[in-house]
Amino acid sequence: MENEKYSQEKIDMFWKAFLKKTNRDETTKYLEAFHFELTEKLANELLHLVLDGQKKATASSLCMYEIENESIPEVGDLSIVTDWEGVPRCIIETTNITIIPFSDITYDICKREGEDDTLESWIQGHTNFFREEGKQLGYEFSDDMPVVFEDFEVVYQGEI
Repeated sequence: MENEKYSQEKIDMFWKAFLKKTNRDETTKYLEAFHFELTEKLANELLHLVLDGQKKATASSLCMYEIENESIPEVGDLSIVTDWEGVPRCIIETTNITIIPFSDITYDICKREGEDDTLESWIQGHTNFFREEGKQLGYEFSDDMPVVFEDFEVVYQGEI
């Protein structure tokens, strides 16, 4: 609980620094603060791909949004990306949303995630991810499962 409070304080400070640095209205809200993936190793690896400019998109199951009762990102939404420990590292802005069946993902689409060199490796990694997430959240992965594919750009990297 203390860690969550500490992380939220850091996130709030990071957000305020972003608003000031970019001259945005102080009432501007962010959609969410999150880390990628389900393990520390992968969460931090994907964060570094974002910070290096290699990862410019992410894929999520539509089921996750429905089960968690979360809004699907929209173009223009801002989100804070943290490391595994919850330390804010950058802010991304959603530039495009595509909802597409898992089986219809092509390499031209998935390569924007910057994680895989082939469609086959993307399919394998994301099948494993969605199966594990499905176990945790209570949905079952299938090839026709809708995927929310979010393109984004980093609009801020800074210190608190």
